[in-house]
Amino acid sequence: MKLTLFLLAACSFSLSAQFDRGSIDLGRDSMHYLVYYPEGYDTSTQDYPLVLFLHGGGEGGRDLEKVKRHGPPKRIAAGTNFPFILLAPQNRFERGFWDNVGLGYLLDDFLAANRVDTNRVYLTGLSRGGFAAWTLAMHTPQRFAALVPVCGAVAHSYDMWIPNDLPIWVHHGTEDELIHPSESVDMIENLQRKRMTPKPKLTLYEGVGHNAWDPAYDDPKLYEWMLAQRRH
Repeated sequence: MKLTLFLLAACSFSLSAQFDRGSIDLGRDSMHYLVYYPEGYDTSTQDYPLVLFLHGGGEGGRDLEKVKRHGPPKRIAAGTNFPFILLAPQNRFERGFWDNVGLGYLLDDFLAANRVDTNRVYLTGLSRGGFAAWTLAMHTPQRFAALVPVCGAVAHSYDMWIPNDLPIWVHHGTEDELIHPSESVDMIENLQRKRMTPKPKLTLYEGVGHNAWDPAYDDPKLYEWMLAQRRH
């Protein structure tokens, strides 16, 4: 099984940024993914940070090209180089929710087969993938050094299962009519009452609807913040 890695440093650009493709057998079905490896991965012996990106509801199915529509895969396809490995699976259900058990198997396989710094594994997702990111972090928080949900729904009871030391940065548009920004605002308020360290961050984009992913993932500060976090 092969996966792809992707690079970000100070946001460099390349015309040759490429994705590898792979899949993992989940028994009755399989999960396909894109993976991007940063420059120098093949000639280096070092371990690299890993970003697990979960796309939204419009990119599911069997056409992996759809995964490049938004978020970090879109930036990589446009030539951006990042200093981390990007693992971007595809939800095989076009209309259903992510298979979080399958994501766990994929992550296990990927970590075993690649040079990943397991103290620097980051989880992010947008819309339906944002909900999946919250859910995956709730079930297996020990895997991740940081969580970045973008315009994702979330059950507010999840705050009980989020550890107090998990760095979190949530992004949402103030005019989102599909997933109301109160989903993120209320969750952040619940988490802040737990006196988490570091304090959870919330960015609200004024006048922005459901597409909070463009301003979020186009901001180099998001990646700088993620890469500064380490699992203890």
